[in-house]
Amino acid sequence: MGFDEKIAALVQRLPKLKNHLMTEEATKNALVMPFIAALGYDIFNPQEVIPEFTADIGTKKGEKVDYAIMRDGEAIILVECKCAAGDLCQENMSQLYRYFAVTKARIAILTNGIKYNFYSDLEEKNKMDDKPFLELDLLSLKPNALAEVKKLAKDDFDLDRVLSVASELKYTSEIKKVLNAQSESPSEEFVRFFFQQVIPGGRFTATMKEQFTPLVSKAFSQFLNDKVNDRLRSALESEKDKVEEDAAIKEEEERKDGIVTTEEELEGFNIVRAIAAKSISPTRVVHRDTKSYMGILLDDNNRKPICRLWFNSKQKYLGVINSNKEESRIPIDSAIDIYQHAEKILETIAAYEK
Repeated sequence: MGFDEKIAALVQRLPKLKNHLMTEEATKNALVMPFIAALGYDIFNPQEVIPEFTADIGTKKGEKVDYAIMRDGEAIILVECKCAAGDLCQENMSQLYRYFAVTKARIAILTNGIKYNFYSDLEEKNKMDDKPFLELDLLSLKPNALAEVKKLAKDDFDLDRVLSVASELKYTSEIKKVLNAQSESPSEEFVRFFFQQVIPGGRFTATMKEQFTPLVSKAFSQFLNDKVNDRLRSALESEKDKVEEDAAIKEEEERKDGIVTTEEELEGFNIVRAIAAKSISPTRVVHRDTKSYMGILLDDNNRKPICRLWFNSKQKYLGVINSNKEESRIPIDSAIDIYQHAEKILETIAAYEK
């Protein structure tokens, strides 16, 4: 099971767990340790993960940070944990600040097991920044953030690569926060800027401010909606072109070899795609029809069969593939019955991803 699958499993458990994690230790055991393990580090090997990591800091002796992730005997990532119900406030960063200055670690993580804030020393070397360069919320996963976190995994860890994008991540994140705040409640400076663009040389009086503030907010909202609609329209047009192209190819193939892809087979294929979307991009799932069955493949690779749809006879079958690529045919009444075997389909996909 890879990083994405392990995180997906952790996210699935969260709703049942979060209200029962009343202590920091419970949060560590249930959420933080599995998260570190998902990154590929052996949480039971002190050469890779040291809990209660201790380093003497000036006159303070025996202070501890919750975890230090190690490589070649040096700490590369520091992790400070708080209770799942706690906030990741500034005062909770004090220990990380001190440890950052006396270890060789360039990455620090402050977490409550659900939210993860990632810090480095982008503004002043060996001094941890006040603001994170990356934030991850397991209850509101953003694929882009998850992809960046994956770069900290044991097998992929490249400090120079992480730091090269950390600055961009940090400042784009801050800019987006500013834009979001201004879209909800425009500041006087923000409103003044647009007033001066619309009415060059005009006097920005209190009356103009009162008139333009709601207009700026409304225009900002409409601008974002227009952008989203343009993207959707473009995506739909591309999909339409693809469907028409696929239909032409299909018609030509049918003319050549007599294979007919039925509506029910396509319905079954779309159901398999929907199931697969829980763990991978559905665009990676494709079909190849034959005279006997419709084969459904991962990445259009005939060495990665996900399942087969035997729909060309009165009794329909779903052919599921095990880890040894052996097929078992399961009788079904209609395409909708495929949902009852979603777990087997996801297991097959997971085996290929691993």
